[in-house]
Amino acid sequence: MSGKAVVHCSNDPLLGGDPTKMNPEDLLLSSLSACHMLWYLHYAANAGLIVSSYRDSPIGVGEVEKSGAGRFLSATLRPEIALNAGADLDLAHDLHHRIHAVCFIARSVNFPISYAPTFRAT
Repeated sequence: MSGKAVVHCSNDPLLGGDPTKMNPEDLLLSSLSACHMLWYLHYAANAGLIVSSYRDSPIGVGEVEKSGAGRFLSATLRPEIALNAGADLDLAHDLHHRIHAVCFIARSVNFPISYAPTFRAT
């Protein structure tokens, strides 16, 4: 992709890859997380929620067949979101469920994605 930073990556460590580098599976989870975060921040801003920090630790569950072919079975996004004191936490939580309908990456994968956000006041 011309003009963009080079992403140094490797194969999954189970396949002999370098564990200090991103692998394609990491990149897919990162793409899901980034797309979700950007939509979340958009919806939160429109709703008047002030997000002071957002950090995600997504996890994926996969399977590898005897042939070596693998696939994701599910993913869970686990954002830790800091909101201003007194923020409407029900609204903050509900915004997550609107995103799957618009996130390009989430709409492109063939496995379920769930959300397990945590919130803290700042």
